[in-house]
Formats: sequence, C-alpha cells, structure tokens
Amino acid sequence: MSAVPSIELVAAHGVMRRDAIRGAVLLHPTDFTLYAGQRAAVTGPSGSGKSVFLRTLALLDACDAGYVTWRGARIARARIPAYRRRAAYIAQRPAMLDGTVEDNLRYPFTLKTYGDTHFDRHTAMRLAQAAGRGEDFLDKFAADLSGGEAQIAALVRVLQLAPDVLLLDEPTASLDPASARSIEALVSAWFDGGEERASIWVSHDPEQAGRVATRHLTMSAGVLGGDVQ
Repeated sequence: MSAVPSIELVAAHGVMRRDAIRGAVLLHPTDFTLYAGQRAAVTGPSGSGKSVFLRTLALLDACDAGYVTWRGARIARARIPAYRRRAAYIAQRPAMLDGTVEDNLRYPFTLKTYGDTHFDRHTAMRLAQAAGRGEDFLDKFAADLSGGEAQIAALVRVLQLAPDVLLLDEPTASLDPASARSIEALVSAWFDGGEERASIWVSHDPEQAGRVATRHLTMSAGVLGGDVQ
C-alpha cells in the first residue's frame, strides 16, 4: 500500500504536560505530525513519557500548553468524542465487561457517539480471525479469556468501529510472544485495509518497533526525539 504523506491526520503543536501535584514536567513542549499511511513507533525506558505523550494525543488528559489538531483543525471540546471515534486509543490492560466477547463488542453501539452504526457479527468475526481466533471466540465469556485473548477482544471492539488512527499504548507489554504476534497481525491487517489509516505504537521493545512501524521515534525524560534513521 502506498503512503499518502500529504494528508495530515493527528498533529501536536507545542503540547506540554506537568504533574498536577508535584508540578514536574512530564512532557516537554512537543511538536509532532502523523500523516495518512504512516506507521510510527515510539520507544524509550519506563517513565520516559511515552504513555503521557500518547494520552495527550488522544485528548484523555488535558494539555498544560499547546494543542492537538485533527486533519489540520483544532479540536473543540464538544468535538472530542467525535475525534476519539476517528483516533482510537488502545490501553495496555483492557477493561472487559461481564458477559461474552460478543456482549463486549456490542457495547460501543449503545453509546450516542456510535448511534449511526450497528454491530455486524461477520465483521467482528473476520477481525478476530485475522488474529488467529476461531469461530467460537465471540461466544466465549470475558471472565474466561487469557490476557492475550482479552487484548484481542478489546482491539476488535475498537477496529470494528473503523477508526482512521490507532494510538496503541504498549498493548502487548504483558503478553506472551505468541499473543503479541497475534495483536501485531491484527493491527497490520487493519492498517492494510485503507490508505488513509495511520498508527502510533508505543513500545519498550525496539525489535517490536521494527516489526510494527516504518517510522521510529524515541522518548527520553519527557523529550520526544527525532526520527531514528
């Protein structure tokens, strides 16, 4: 798939974050642009600010300075839910509801933001199969899932909603190698489904970054470094 670098998706303009209690700088003023067709990775040691950066891009935490844009436009507070529909954040430890995997996949469609869409079991099953799951996966109870299966279910829950950007916050950090590769395969299948898609994968593993991304940045002490050549 050819990249479309002229289309700006998510951009950070001087975003900065401080610890609300101690006042320490968690993320120094940062500029960053993610273009359509790009697969970026951010690596760095624990506590370096990788997750802070990603949560800031997802507008899960307010900036202390600067702002985030979507397709070149600043995001008004009232438009944040619509933005998160297009730029989806995936946490390291997914939150699962009681019931089956399908119950969890149906949940987003009960929210106002997704009122114009509906659950499609075929789409969900196709995504699960891309991660190597069988036809019975959607019928499993969430309480019986392994950590890897829970992360697959959480990712399918997001991907079925057809976001344009994935913000992946170490989604495989606590998984075994086989489960991690299943997650990587699922993200790769999603990425190949459209030219105007892009992703940022935060990882502590440079080898994984090499597998999942073609653009590699580093984070150190709250400072985002330039692209690694």
